Amino acid sequence: MSSELETLADLSKHYQDSVPADLREAKSFGWYLEEVYDDPKITRNAHQRVADMFDYYGTTYDDDAGIVEYLMASEDPLHDGENVFYGREVHESIHEFVNKVKSGARGLGPEKRIKLLLGPVGSGKSHFDWMVRRYFEDYTMRDDGRMYTFRWTHLGDVIRDQDPADDTVQSPMNQDPIVLLPQEQRDIVLERLNADLEAPYTVRNEQSLDPASEFYMDRLLAHYDDDLQAVMENHIEIVRLVASENKRQCIETFEPKDKKNQDETELTGDVNYSKLAVYGESDPRAFDYSGAFCNANRGLFSGEELLKLQREFLYDFLHASQEQTIKPKNNPRIDIDQVIVGRTNMPEYRDKKGDEKMEAFNDRTKRIDFPYVLEYEEEAEIYRKMLRNADVPDMHIEPHAMEMAGLFGVLTRITEPDGGNVTLVQKAKAYNGEVDDGDDLDVKKLREEGEAKADIAEGMDGVSARFIGDEIAEAIMDSTHRGRDYLSPLTVFNHFERNLESHGSILEENIERYHRYLEMVREEYKERAIEDVRHALAYDLDEIQRQGEKYMDHVMAYIDDATVEDELTGREQEPDEKFLRSVEEKLSIPEDRKDDFRQEVSNWVSRRAREGTSFNPQDNDRLRRALERKLWEDKKHNINFSALVSANELDDDERNAWIDALVDQGYSREGAREVLEFAGAEVAKSELEGE
Repeated sequence: MSSELETLADLSKHYQDSVPADLREAKSFGWYLEEVYDDPKITRNAHQRVADMFDYYGTTYDDDAGIVEYLMASEDPLHDGENVFYGREVHESIHEFVNKVKSGARGLGPEKRIKLLLGPVGSGKSHFDWMVRRYFEDYTMRDDGRMYTFRWTHLGDVIRDQDPADDTVQSPMNQDPIVLLPQEQRDIVLERLNADLEAPYTVRNEQSLDPASEFYMDRLLAHYDDDLQAVMENHIEIVRLVASENKRQCIETFEPKDKKNQDETELTGDVNYSKLAVYGESDPRAFDYSGAFCNANRGLFSGEELLKLQREFLYDFLHASQEQTIKPKNNPRIDIDQVIVGRTNMPEYRDKKGDEKMEAFNDRTKRIDFPYVLEYEEEAEIYRKMLRNADVPDMHIEPHAMEMAGLFGVLTRITEPDGGNVTLVQKAKAYNGEVDDGDDLDVKKLREEGEAKADIAEGMDGVSARFIGDEIAEAIMDSTHRGRDYLSPLTVFNHFERNLESHGSILEENIERYHRYLEMVREEYKERAIEDVRHALAYDLDEIQRQGEKYMDHVMAYIDDATVEDELTGREQEPDEKFLRSVEEKLSIPEDRKDDFRQEVSNWVSRRAREGTSFNPQDNDRLRRALERKLWEDKKHNINFSALVSANELDDDERNAWIDALVDQGYSREGAREVLEFAGAEVAKSELEGE
């Protein structure tokens, strides 16, 4: 036990060592001025600090999507990747959010707007909001994100009616110490700071002291004959300010409640009734700065389901956003500095958008669409993350299970393509990046058409990742109860089919369409399962390598208008056009596109050679698929297809060899048996019928 206590003590000491050294040390105002002269960013406003926070944790540029990805969201370094966000559309939304905050940091207007995250249920907007709050807490603990406030001390020595319990009072609004200076002196200091500031913004502060602090300042200046320095030296201490949602300090969340149980004082603060008898009703010291806007000052205000609030409550947001002030009942206006973030779902947004009485509120919001993921492989990563973060039974997830679940989700979220030349599944594959040169698919055009046809935007309705995740969880537990230690796509499909109609968030009018989409996914999975079985029946790694090298030799000779050595005779010959086309036709590359494909693989090989990487056809997805399909055509004549149809004709050694080959592809042994039964017969029938 003593060793465990020592370990805990060491952990506690490690935590204490990580706490900023100046967190508990009170400093003088003179010390604070020296600090801000050395690092002007200390005096940043909330938008500037939050904007810098996103860059602090790192960024990468996604060339394909053309957006900046913030590592907070793409890697989640604070939580070891537990809260990673997936999908191009989601990262575009995060990028848009950050851009609005950065525009606000420069004073371009968005600092006076509510950042309204709009999206369907389960799209991740609430989780993103939560993550921003967690990172802001961490950032303010670090030197780069530090901020300070002040407290009044020894008040009872001068103000005779001061309650002894209030001898030391921290700034009720956690204001920056710079507001202690009169505006004229403050501007001189800020001018000097901005001259040394290395940032894309300038630091400004035109806030007035909160009413209580203004009261103390007036009384103390009167006592010291307007000697501000004496007030600073005798009654002001500077303290480090760290954001904490639990302490309701610089971060606050606000949730809608029943109208009878909620009033505006929850936003703006109320009278401190325990102080009324001490100070009287009109005394600013009797005000309780416990409203959500007060607690969020210098940081983040998060409004959950914001548009579910009664219209009367939303009026308070007009001044809070545009004028950056709040007006408590029977009290003066109070300046605030915070990033106001709201979240809402689609029904509430549509309702409020059509309300003429909400025109002023709508004008003060910056809508940021937060859609579902539209790339099914990225969607699959969401489910894998769910499984990583849970106590999952010893369950083998079979190939394609997560991807096909993701594909079903995406099909419900995208619009049907126009013209009939492209199927919905092809469109989903195109969004996933599966576009070959021979495909008649213009992804940009598909996206533009989808946006035009959608009510607000693609991905703003459909089946949520939450529903799919729940069904995957149920399928896992159902498999466990049945004594199965593997989860196949077929089991997941069955759970989707059974529970679509019983899920509360899926409209009855969509049920039939979603069942049709599910059948599309079944067909897509069948094709992939057939490919896997063919792979198991005929795959030969050495042969693919040999055929790949032969293909590239003939391609290079074709491009260079040269000859190639014959494998058997050793004589020089023209490139074997018949062999080249036998590979390319497996990808449905037409005759008039063959040169483009050959140049593409040639460039790929040349790049790898410059990088010192040897040729391996397995590393080029398109070439690999073509070679595998050609290998199948070459070897299928030696396969006993009758054995796949009739178990009586199947030799155990033959079956085990096929199962072993499927296991090498990632299947469990039981899962391999299932896919062999599901797809093996289809393979056999198609080949036997073609004979």
